Amino acid sequence: MLKKIRNYTIILLLLGGLVWTFYFLYEKSNKPPQVFETLMPFDTSIIKKTVATGSVTPRKEVNMKSRVSGIIDKLFIVAGQEIKEGDVIARIKIIPDMLNMANAENRVNTARLNFDNAKIDYDRNKTLMDQNVISKSEMQVVELRLKTAQEELQAAENQLQIVKDGVSKSGQAASNTLVKSTITGMVLDVPVKEGGQVIESNTFNEGTTICSVANMGEMIFEGKLDESEVGKVKSGMDIVLTIGAIDKESFKAKLEYIAPKGTSENGAMQFLIRASIGKENSSFLRAGYSANADIILDRRDSVLAIPESVLQFEKEKTFVEVETKPQVFEKRFVETGLSDGINIEIVKGLKIGDKIKQAQLLEEKE
Repeated sequence: MLKKIRNYTIILLLLGGLVWTFYFLYEKSNKPPQVFETLMPFDTSIIKKTVATGSVTPRKEVNMKSRVSGIIDKLFIVAGQEIKEGDVIARIKIIPDMLNMANAENRVNTARLNFDNAKIDYDRNKTLMDQNVISKSEMQVVELRLKTAQEELQAAENQLQIVKDGVSKSGQAASNTLVKSTITGMVLDVPVKEGGQVIESNTFNEGTTICSVANMGEMIFEGKLDESEVGKVKSGMDIVLTIGAIDKESFKAKLEYIAPKGTSENGAMQFLIRASIGKENSSFLRAGYSANADIILDRRDSVLAIPESVLQFEKEKTFVEVETKPQVFEKRFVETGLSDGINIEIVKGLKIGDKIKQAQLLEEKE
């Protein structure tokens, strides 16, 4: 009995599999044909470019520093203020060095003693000359000694005043305590405050920056370009700048400098580039704006193009499939030109109105 049930079960399973096979084949034979989307070539401009990241900076930016050490007594400028060359930006109060002041005082005392001695000698010889005891030529030597002692005393007094106040008696207008701007422009930053200490700028010390001043009428772009791209660019190329802080506006620039030596950053060599920004740009550019520079390597205007994704390859040849009848396609070899990574120029093989097969099925897209 069990044997009969098992046999019946096997037969039913075989019949069921046979029925399913016939049904599958029937459905497959009734499946609608594949329908491919098509597109047509179009006229456009192909622009090949590379991108560098960087920032907008003034071409001429100068840090104003003090020529003496001391305390900032008064600041005459604020950030954003327009100033002219020669304008006073700060006044420095001298804190004299005790050793230098002691040396200067000793020099004054010595010079005064020499002058007093020379004056006594002069008065004595003047009386002798009036009595015709000594000659005029001998008197000239005494007069020269007195004048020399007087000049030395005046120099010593000036040095003492410079050590104490930063300005000499004979040079009040050229005081080192008054820091003046060396260029005309806008004050970008004032990193110090009144009462703060400053160190003089000299051969061994850069000194304290009191403010930075720049000509905002002439801006440049400075950025970095990867070593894989730097060989493709050269001075004079056109650049289109996009600035994150300024929406819906781009700026024209021209590449003017490519660093001959790169620097290693995160394992890759980066090369500094610099581009001048056109003065015709109406928007106010602030120093430090981050920007992307599209460097135009090559361009083709009003050319026939197709999306690069529809190209197919056979050995070293390139072709597309062109529709000859509804959903009937033939292979057509084409000659390509410039590509921007999305669209590619068609030099030969296609014309306006041709319908090109896309790889994606219409029903799959839906």
